[in-house]
Amino acid sequence: MKKIGLISDTHGCFDDVLRDFLRDVDEVWHAGDIGSLEVADRIAAFKPLRAVHGNIDDAMTRRIYPEFVTFDCEEVSVLMMHIGGYPRRYSPKALALIQSLRPKIFVSGHSHILKVMNDPAYGLLHLNPGGAGKYGLHHVRTALRFTIDGGDIRDMEIGEWPK
Repeated sequence: MKKIGLISDTHGCFDDVLRDFLRDVDEVWHAGDIGSLEVADRIAAFKPLRAVHGNIDDAMTRRIYPEFVTFDCEEVSVLMMHIGGYPRRYSPKALALIQSLRPKIFVSGHSHILKVMNDPAYGLLHLNPGGAGKYGLHHVRTALRFTIDGGDIRDMEIGEWPK
């Protein structure tokens, strides 16, 4: 069993608000627009980090963190990328990866809009944690926390804070 903290679009912000929300998770997944390698290093020093780069991330961050990543957590296959869209509106690259890899969870960021959606067409759970940072078009900072136990995904929690 693993407790996962999911964030995106921190744009250089990893503060006490996020640390408090993520305190009890086993690992943090970051869906891009980290802001800097310094921020990624702070997150990785706090909890094990899985991350992808986003469109605002610099060349050094892009060398360390890939455009997309696939992995298994417990018995759940995961595909994560920054710009991926959402069910019935996936980006072409995300759709091709979803069709070939058939993940059980698809994570994306970029929109700064929190979404948790089942996609019955591909049998997956789409997660976008919204914008966790202080910069961007969102009005409320958001993040997700959930448990993966074997093949079960449960105990989904939303964190919301004023910008």
